[in-house]
Amino acid sequence: MKLNEQTIAGLAELLEGCQMERRSITKITDQHPDMDWEDAYAVQDRIRAIKLGRGHRIAGLKAGLTSHAKMKQMNVDTPCFGFLLDSYAIAPGGECRVDALIHPRIEPEIVFVMKKALRGPGCHIGDVFSATEYVIPGIEVLDSRYTDFKFDLRSVIADNLSASGFAIGGVPTRVDAQDLSTTGLVLEVNGRPVVFSAGASVLGHPATAIAMMANELGKRGQEIPAGAVILSGGTTEAVAVRAGDSVSLRVHGMGGVGICFV
Repeated sequence: MKLNEQTIAGLAELLEGCQMERRSITKITDQHPDMDWEDAYAVQDRIRAIKLGRGHRIAGLKAGLTSHAKMKQMNVDTPCFGFLLDSYAIAPGGECRVDALIHPRIEPEIVFVMKKALRGPGCHIGDVFSATEYVIPGIEVLDSRYTDFKFDLRSVIADNLSASGFAIGGVPTRVDAQDLSTTGLVLEVNGRPVVFSAGASVLGHPATAIAMMANELGKRGQEIPAGAVILSGGTTEAVAVRAGDSVSLRVHGMGGVGICFV
């Protein structure tokens, strides 16, 4: 680690304040170019502690940087991860207020709901399958606290991977009921298809992201807990949305989920 505790605490308060006050800043590595991955996760951990102190609960986890192309671009060999709060949950068919966000975007995801805890090291896809209760379609709402959605990897890890909201719905499906790598996803905005993708967009198979997350958490003495909702990673680039947009996601064999932005 390169940053001291006082600096980490200050950055956490800054980023959490930006989220609460709906304001953006330039990426934090502009002022702290030497900060490393451990510093970034330390800031994220401090933000989580602030949220828990305010009465929020952890609903699950999310994976990011879940394509081989993105990892190569960033010169890393594992996805990054963040946390989901219970207050981020949006009911299927529910509303998401854009006046509480800075510049909202959405990503289509295959979501895992865990029936057993999962902990690395040594976790693999078979372990993920045995620990998963079901998979289900999910829409993630992203809202970076950085101006114009411009950031580097360390800055976005500190900012909890731009986490802001998520909706899950459709048909809970056994994880082995179909080949998730070839499962197709269609994301529509106002009834118009804007994205076509497949589960293989996430590291060849979305369960791979879950296994890698468990292994990375294991290095920190942590685990994916039973009952957790896990966003396995966007199968496409994020799509910008605005007030008045109606968004829906259909996943082959799993039904779909939709939300409205107001």
